[in-house]
Amino acid sequence: MATRIVLYTGKGGVGKTSVAAATARRIAAGGDRVLVLSTDPAHSLGDVLGVPVGPEPTGLGPGLDALQVDARAELTRHWGAVRAWASRTLVARGVDRISAEELSVPPGLEELLSLLRLVALRDSGEYDVLVVDCAPTAETLRLLAFPDVARWWLGRIAPRQDELLGAVRPLARALLDVSLPDTGVLEEVGRTMESLLAMHELFVDRESVTMRLVTTADRVVVEETRRTFTALGLHGVATDAVVVNRLFPADVGPYFAAWRRRQQDALAGIEEAFAPVPILQAPYFDREVVGPEALDRLGEALFQDVRAQDVLHTGLARELEMTEDEARLRIAVPLTAREDVALRRAGDELVVEVAGRRRTVLLPPAIAHYRPTGAVLRDGVLDVTLRPPEHPDAP
Repeated sequence: MATRIVLYTGKGGVGKTSVAAATARRIAAGGDRVLVLSTDPAHSLGDVLGVPVGPEPTGLGPGLDALQVDARAELTRHWGAVRAWASRTLVARGVDRISAEELSVPPGLEELLSLLRLVALRDSGEYDVLVVDCAPTAETLRLLAFPDVARWWLGRIAPRQDELLGAVRPLARALLDVSLPDTGVLEEVGRTMESLLAMHELFVDRESVTMRLVTTADRVVVEETRRTFTALGLHGVATDAVVVNRLFPADVGPYFAAWRRRQQDALAGIEEAFAPVPILQAPYFDREVVGPEALDRLGEALFQDVRAQDVLHTGLARELEMTEDEARLRIAVPLTAREDVALRRAGDELVVEVAGRRRTVLLPPAIAHYRPTGAVLRDGVLDVTLRPPEHPDAP
């Protein structure tokens, strides 16, 4: 049986580490072997669990281990030769050593390489379930954009690297006074690219690997979560739940009553925007969610009606495909007749009204200016074609 992997991401500060830890404890209590690991550079997993957590599995109790990925160690393992060459080259060009060290690592690479540990842990077969506290959404989305770069490198550069280096190296030395990377450096880049492609294939295994988005009922956070949801669909990553954390209870008192009303309004919008993906809710507790007892309270609140390790949504929710001159957006609208569907643009949102209920899709910046040019409803899925304004078929 394939190892179940549950990934959590969300804007920094929404409580995703606590939610991941609570999920792991809940699953382990049912008898599965579980590892909760964090690739978040904030290193807050140990703080939430209330015990020190290092780069090797730490036992927390029957069937439950925890691990904090050491991003620097993963960087050395997979990028050490490249970093050494880039640092030497920058120092030779007059850059101070500390700046050269920083510039030799592309932004987000540490977080990406940290996730390579996930592949090894899955392949080990030691655990039934891996619960992953990913880096915040911006870093996680860099992973989704990476495969195109990796495939280009492996398809265009890697097969001809010796030929290209042989032709360019004399010119670089004579005209630019720089040393090009040797074969060992390029081979390391190739191996890293192949490893990251393998990891991306893991991410799009929709039968056993799903993402869960953690948000709060605050407008700015919800907007980022919606963008992330669309981006995940674009790259084939399944989102099986949205966790709305820190909701004020009904008996919050007069001081926070207005805030609760705003949260409830936002919650209604969340249910419209992400349907039919399940929305899991957790209250704002009366104390910080740290330690076993508090985490178990959180887990009970989130998963009182479902099993935490299950794939909570299996059908299509939203899928976006892009070609050179158009985008195709597929949205699940089950049990809907054609006459009950209406479609319109509102700013950078696409608004779908289904039998009086509204579904809003916040378009990614790259296609925010596109306009719908056609729509087909087939087998419970609305297929919308969008094209740029300058396209001949655009209205």
